[in-house]
Amino acid sequence: MADLPAPSTLELLVAADSHGSISAAARTLGITQPSASAALRRLERGLGLELLVRTPRGTRLTDAGRVAAECARGVLDAYATLGSTLAALRAVPGARVRVAASLTIAEYLAPRWLATLSREPRGPREAAAPDVELVVCNSAEVTRRVLDDDVALGFVESPELARGLRWALVAEDELVVVVARNHRWAPRRALGFDELLGGGLVVREEGSGTRASLERALARVRRTLPAHVPQLGSTQAVRTAVLHADAVAVLSRLAVEDDLARGTLVALPVPDLDLARPLRAVWKDGGTLSAGARQLVAVAQGQNVTP
Repeated sequence: MADLPAPSTLELLVAADSHGSISAAARTLGITQPSASAALRRLERGLGLELLVRTPRGTRLTDAGRVAAECARGVLDAYATLGSTLAALRAVPGARVRVAASLTIAEYLAPRWLATLSREPRGPREAAAPDVELVVCNSAEVTRRVLDDDVALGFVESPELARGLRWALVAEDELVVVVARNHRWAPRRALGFDELLGGGLVVREEGSGTRASLERALARVRRTLPAHVPQLGSTQAVRTAVLHADAVAVLSRLAVEDDLARGTLVALPVPDLDLARPLRAVWKDGGTLSAGARQLVAVAQGQNVTP
């Protein structure tokens, strides 16, 4: 099958048919007659058809040329319709994307991503920023919503992922052991495992990515959380317990960086306890991310937040 000619060549063919001669078509399109004649000869060779007949009175289209010109009109109309339709699509707001994020990501990273997404400059051929609906829950619930097709995209802090998910790394995070500045351990340079686990530790609820990351780090050094330990349902609740109830906690550095900078909380290392963790975007295996979801993942990866 012959390659389809370029729109500019089709315009020349249509102009030759409309104006009755190649010279008139060339004048209409602002090109020279030799250039127009050469373009139409190339078109004849490409299509394998005789489109032009040369006579003593000039060159005109053959019957096949006139039929080809009529078809070319339809193609050019379709090009125009396509262009106006795409322009209209670019002018409307972006598609809606329903996203779930675990608490630390939702509170400390997602607002930055969404602000960046909304103010990113867009070219005339780029889609508008998506309208993002953000659902906030713990990592286990994020995973369930993604697998149940309740959300198109999730962001989790869990060290391990459920089967049936695909993922992309968006940031690296670090958990830190923190106490209030007036806590008896605040002057210490480090804590031991027994002190951490037996000294008033409060943790997030089961299903939290922060808790799962702590449990995995403890398992690597053959330790476990105490059987009875206070469990709180949000990062803010755990932080409040540390500030006002003489508690010890393990929280994301993202969640406590302002407190550490002000000195209201103190970070205490625990030697040999590796508390680094990945933050990941997840979506259902076998599914395809929409353009809006891909935009959000790209922005999240571009922020590249590291403690």
